[in-house]
Amino acid sequence: MKRPASLAACVLAALAVAGPAAVPAAAQEQSRSDQGEARREAQAGTQLSLREIERRILPQMRGSEYLGPAYDSTARAYRLKFIRDGRVTYIDVDARTGRVIGRSR
Repeated sequence: MKRPASLAACVLAALAVAGPAAVPAAAQEQSRSDQGEARREAQAGTQLSLREIERRILPQMRGSEYLGPAYDSTARAYRLKFIRDGRVTYIDVDARTGRVIGRSR
């Protein structure tokens, strides 16, 4: 007997099909706001640019596919997402120092 999919799995599948249009406008606006904040801080010299952080972290993740970054302006940290052998790994990096502050699998 086939087991019914969980509600979370159904929601994720629907979002994957619908694409970015399904993401609430408030979430999209917050993401743009965080990106702008990251850019302003890097230009002011108070934190490293995303490119600099990627230059430091990507070589440490050889064998993994880089899926992209997210920026948290409250924490002033980047979360870099990687996948390898079907497993996702998140690397959290302090944007001010470039130091890895967390790793999750």
